[in-house]
Amino acid sequence: MEVADEIVVINEGRVEQVGAPDDLYERPANEFVMGFLGPVTRLDGRLVRPHDVEVLEAPAAGAVGARVARVVRLGFEVRLDAVVGGEEVWVQLTRGQARSLDLSPGAPVWLHVAERTEALVGA
Repeated sequence: MEVADEIVVINEGRVEQVGAPDDLYERPANEFVMGFLGPVTRLDGRLVRPHDVEVLEAPAAGAVGARVARVVRLGFEVRLDAVVGGEEVWVQLTRGQARSLDLSPGAPVWLHVAERTEALVGA
């Protein structure tokens, strides 16, 4: 994507979206395009990028209550798996974020989609 001025995303012979790389990544036309261009997770019925989910230690407007299922340290990043209403959500954090939150399995957290994010509504 770094060398292209324009990208055409095709699914089973059908053009899903045409545009600049940043436009497709930031404003995907549908779930297929979003998933094709990077990792996704579902939070409260919306398809979002794991790095766009904020983890809060206390309830806040628009946040969804969750329980930490697993914390995996992967070198430069930390993957948090949380359960919301029986569904698993994964969140990508920096090591600093994870350290400041002091996350552990079973702990309650609240998840919120960053305001800069345009999440897709899914069925």
